[in-house]
Amino acid sequence: MPDSSIDRNAVGRIKAAAALMLGWLALLWVLEAVGSATGALDTYGLSPRDLGELRDVIPMAFLHHGFDHLMANSVPLLVLGFLAALSGVGRFLRVVLTIMVVGGLGVWLTAADNSVTAGASGVVFGLLGYLLVRGFVNRSMVDIVVGVLVLVMYGSALWGVLPTNPTVSWQGHLFGLIGGVVAAFMFRRPKREISAGAVRY
Repeated sequence: MPDSSIDRNAVGRIKAAAALMLGWLALLWVLEAVGSATGALDTYGLSPRDLGELRDVIPMAFLHHGFDHLMANSVPLLVLGFLAALSGVGRFLRVVLTIMVVGGLGVWLTAADNSVTAGASGVVFGLLGYLLVRGFVNRSMVDIVVGVLVLVMYGSALWGVLPTNPTVSWQGHLFGLIGGVVAAFMFRRPKREISAGAVRY
């Protein structure tokens, strides 16, 4: 007979992950609407190798160059973010912060002169990298299966880390991906947590 406390815990995680990601997406759309209408948020895009621009390493991930740009990021952010957040909102927030910092600093160091980078795609690539390696880091069969499914769904996006399009920040994609891998190692689950709860979703 299934443990009802485990069932309640799983349902709670699902609801929390869904609420978090839907709220995040709503925020992105509101910010884009405000930015498009007023232009007031344009200054928060990230320009490289200017010390004053380091303040924009985090804000840049919440802004986009138009609604088409935001639309392209919305579905993968929702799907990958939901899957990552199922293992706990607290851990998820630490993972995303790591991705934003690593990705943003990478862009700041390597982006083309006179460029302005913005968008959640660095976070998307970071979550992709995190989900792909998390199962092997945690030695969790459930997480490995999730990683395989993610690879099937979004593996082709990995070509985005290559400098094939001058209008797309491959630097953000590459360093976001690196940030996700780093986060998988930084926030690996303790052995006791893995053994005590084989299913964390």
